[in-house]
Amino acid sequence: MGRKVQTEFDQRRLADIIHRPLVNEKATLLLENNKYTFEVDRTANKYEIKAAIEFLFNVKVTKVNTHNLPPRAKRVGRFAGYRPQYKRAIVTLASGSSINLFPEV
Repeated sequence: MGRKVQTEFDQRRLADIIHRPLVNEKATLLLENNKYTFEVDRTANKYEIKAAIEFLFNVKVTKVNTHNLPPRAKRVGRFAGYRPQYKRAIVTLASGSSINLFPEV
């Protein structure tokens, strides 16, 4: 009773799954291991993220790790609230594939 994996995705939705690449200290260190970090839609699953990266950047993805960040408290004067939550995806590419995050102008 294996889980059926959807092989075809709506290409218009794939472009909306990936919000932006994350560039911080940890993500920059992971670039050496051919791993790229993206902020993705919270409702997207690993199969959709893999299909979106392969469609948008024309690369081969071998592994996708996802992580929902916990809510973080934020305070502005007397108003307390939370920062917006997002889902982080760490995508491992096949050897020989790469994404140019910093294009030259």
